[in-house]
Amino acid sequence: MRTTIGAARHKKKKRLFKEAKGRRGGRGKLLRTMKETTLKAGAYSFRDRKVRAREFRKLWIIRINAACRAEGLRYSEFIHGLKKAGIEMDRKTLSQMAIEDAPAFTAVCAKVKEALAA
Repeated sequence: MRTTIGAARHKKKKRLFKEAKGRRGGRGKLLRTMKETTLKAGAYSFRDRKVRAREFRKLWIIRINAACRAEGLRYSEFIHGLKKAGIEMDRKTLSQMAIEDAPAFTAVCAKVKEALAA
């Protein structure tokens, strides 16, 4: 008797069609083009998650730099001073602090200047 992989194949196709829902034309209806599109979409998603992280880091650095310049420091000096002072804060937190809590950021800058002077 000839066997087919009916149930498994149907399940796989169903999963693929669910993932491709909402795409235009054959990309959402035809199996081969749908597979190609879905594969590419996954690759683009993976790549762009990394790009998004990079873009956010650039944004945070730009914001920190602007806030530091207002305090009379350059970004590189500020980061070096943070390391010397033993302050472990990530760039996201520092960026938010510079925007939302300027007095606290000024206090951090004062600590950094002390560390650089010592």
